[in-house]
Order: sequence, then C-alpha cells, then structure tokens
Amino acid sequence: MASEAATAVELDEEQRLVEEAQRGNLDAMRPLLERYAPPLYSTVILPRLGDAATAEDVLRDTLATAVEKINRFTWQGKTIYPWLRQIAINKVYDVHRASKRSRRLADAMAQELPSETDPDASPDAQMMAEEERTLHRARIDEALAGLNERYRTAIQLRLVEELAREECARRLEVTVGTFDVLLHRAVRAFRKRFGDTPGDES
Repeated sequence: MASEAATAVELDEEQRLVEEAQRGNLDAMRPLLERYAPPLYSTVILPRLGDAATAEDVLRDTLATAVEKINRFTWQGKTIYPWLRQIAINKVYDVHRASKRSRRLADAMAQELPSETDPDASPDAQMMAEEERTLHRARIDEALAGLNERYRTAIQLRLVEELAREECARRLEVTVGTFDVLLHRAVRAFRKRFGDTPGDES
C-alpha cells in the first residue's frame, strides 16, 4: 500500500516526530495525521461504513485516539500507518456493534419484563406476577439511573421511544455517526450495570 511505503528519510522523520510526541509535544503528531488521514478515510473507513458523515466522525475519533494513546506505540522501524489503520478498524467495528447491541439490549429488556398474567389465574398468582414485573422494571430503572445523562437519553430515544437514528442524533445535536458511537457506549455501560457476563459482550 502506498501509504505504508516510506523512504529511509521519511522513516527517520516519522520516528523523530513520534518520539517528540511521546515526550509530550503532541503537536508533533500533526504532520503524521495530515499525511495518513486521507488514506485512512478513503481506503479503510469509508469502504467499511458506506456513509460519508459517519466515516468522517470515525476518522476524527481515530486521530484523537492516536494522539491520546501515542505513548502505547512502540517504534519498530516501520511507518506508523499500520497502527493507525488498526485503530480505525476498531472504531469501525464499534459503530457496527452499536446497531447490533442496541437490538440485543432491546430484546433483553423485553425479556426482563414478564408477559401478562393469565386472566384465569388465581388472585395470588396474578399478584406474584405483578410483583415480579415491578421487580424487573425496578432493576432496569436502577441500571439506567446509574448511567450519565447522555447515555440515558440515547437509550431512551433509540430503544424505548424507538426513534430513527437520524432523529436521535438531531435531538442530541450530534451527527448520526457520533450518535452510533454514543449509543454503543451507552449500551455497553447499561449491560455492565445490569449484570451481563463477559461472554455476553461478543
């Protein structure tokens, strides 16, 4: 890939900039991000998402994460591009999982609320069923209450009110791509508080 190809001089310059950034001068990352942002967007992110607005959001998130985690990068005599590419792929995967997880969470919430009691059941059975519904509803409400406001709002709009992603994004004053990432994080936080096991995260 052309974006991964670099001359010895370019590699030396990359190494200098990376090491400078790792010493605390994060502005040193700017030339590297400006160089690799176009290929990340056009060959990694956009083809995997198919939506320009979402891809732009993911690109920004990718570059911000790269700056934030530059101290975790270990120079191995190669261009930094493969590391950036992997971050971008992880971000794309998060967006795809957000939609899948929101559907799973909606199903899980529905399953936690028992179905209506048989009208022919005894009064005691009906009372026990109602108590069970109240308990499960309280458990869901408790998990939601433990989330920050934006997470609660994202779940309320998308999963409870079942609004379109575009409308959810409009109400939160973010792009659709940003909303997808926000909802993914909100669902993950909810599932953690609700008591899902690690195996449910796949």
